Amino acid sequence: MSQKVLSFYTKYFAVWVTLFAIIAYFFPRPFVGLKDYMDWFFALTMFGIGAVLKTEDFITIARKPVLVLIGTCAQFTIMPLGAFALAKTLKLPPEIAVGLILTGAAPGAMASNVISYIAKADVAYSVSLTTVSTLLCPLLTPGLTCLLAGSILKVNFWAMVLSVIKMVIVPLFAGFALRRYFKEKIQNLSPIFPAISVTFIIFICSLVMALNRNYLSKVSVPILFAAAALNVGGMLGGYAVASAFSMNKKRRRTLAIEVGMQNAGLGTVLALKHFTEKTAIPAAVFVFICIITASITAEYWQKHQNAIAE
Repeated sequence: MSQKVLSFYTKYFAVWVTLFAIIAYFFPRPFVGLKDYMDWFFALTMFGIGAVLKTEDFITIARKPVLVLIGTCAQFTIMPLGAFALAKTLKLPPEIAVGLILTGAAPGAMASNVISYIAKADVAYSVSLTTVSTLLCPLLTPGLTCLLAGSILKVNFWAMVLSVIKMVIVPLFAGFALRRYFKEKIQNLSPIFPAISVTFIIFICSLVMALNRNYLSKVSVPILFAAAALNVGGMLGGYAVASAFSMNKKRRRTLAIEVGMQNAGLGTVLALKHFTEKTAIPAAVFVFICIITASITAEYWQKHQNAIAE
């Protein structure tokens, strides 16, 4: 498969996500049949991400520890607390509320690195933030979910920790080790890994649509509003934090994108594994919302880069 085809497929992933979600709504059976393989799909995605990480990415983190600390703190405070506040304010049903909080407690999305590149933001900073939040998520994602949602539904903290380690950390470092020892061979395959990530997002959104086709029509409006508010609030909050610490324009853009875009794929898998099918709905909806808002924002910043550049 040529690099142009893979690039086209990856660039228009929002179209494929929407298309297959519609197909899954009307023809759910083939997608429901793949539910048992979702852990492997996600692990494969994280393996691919690990395979494209470079040693230089970690050196960048070491050189900018304060900036990464600020961004990581913003990531794991603005989004989970925002999700908790929205769930309480909108009086969402327990399962939906937990799903929204779980989405907010997830680490940064790997797609944010691509969006940062399109937006002419600081890509190295984006990669650093995504990497750190992903490495911390085995403790912070279950911990924050337990803290904020434990009074709503029972949260099995250690079971969730083990799931994240198995699906995120192990395949991530396996991919990184493979790249380190087989650098030249992996380099030729690097265009495939973003396409794998896109395929997983398509699969997980389609699966949630198929599992909840009868329930979605009843709760779509409040969930859409909550997901949109969480996403937009996260982007505005990230930009505000970066401004408060006098970061340059590129890093303000980066932090806005990084905070506003969550790894909702992980949130969806954890919801399906440890809660109910309904709990996964907010995460799946959030994928659609953040793809649209981030893409629009990135296009705007790219076209108006001269007007807002330092």
